[in-house]
Amino acid sequence: MKPTNLLTPSLRDVTVPRRLIERFKNLAQRNTDDNIETCGILAGKLSRNILTITHLVLSKQSGTSDSCITTNEVEVDQFQRDHDLVTIGWIHTHPSQTAFLSSVDLHTHYSYQCLMSEAVAIVCAPTYNEDKIFMLTPDYGLNFIRNCRETGFHPHPTHPPLYTLADHVRVFNDGPCEVIDMR
Repeated sequence: MKPTNLLTPSLRDVTVPRRLIERFKNLAQRNTDDNIETCGILAGKLSRNILTITHLVLSKQSGTSDSCITTNEVEVDQFQRDHDLVTIGWIHTHPSQTAFLSSVDLHTHYSYQCLMSEAVAIVCAPTYNEDKIFMLTPDYGLNFIRNCRETGFHPHPTHPPLYTLADHVRVFNDGPCEVIDMR
């Protein structure tokens, strides 16, 4: 296994089709226009030691200007089992903010990254024309969030960083992209 960077020497590469991100933003546009967050699950397959995101699953959800909560995790889990898909991360919008991970996002992503070290959080900020792919820093962020007992929005220190751009991810122009909209 080749090292992808100095922070995360043993992570497998993750690939995501660019059009999956574009399709998500299009499906979220109505909520974005109303300043409501939208979220989805990124699922895919492991082949030749590469995790490829092939599916975007939009579950039933309830959103506000700064949060999004899913309500049918069992249905999503069953769909993934039926199609031999693994959860590789999640995607959500920041309708009126830049692309970053809020304290709530950090705690949400912690659960994903504990299950799979390569898990990613894609944040789309259409107002600022930003799409960024993040992960918790394995050397500090994971432990810090694990030990944080705060809930809701709350301050975290910024140094050392709790999260970083996920440089083990490759965005490419082609590839499978299936959208399952359960909303």
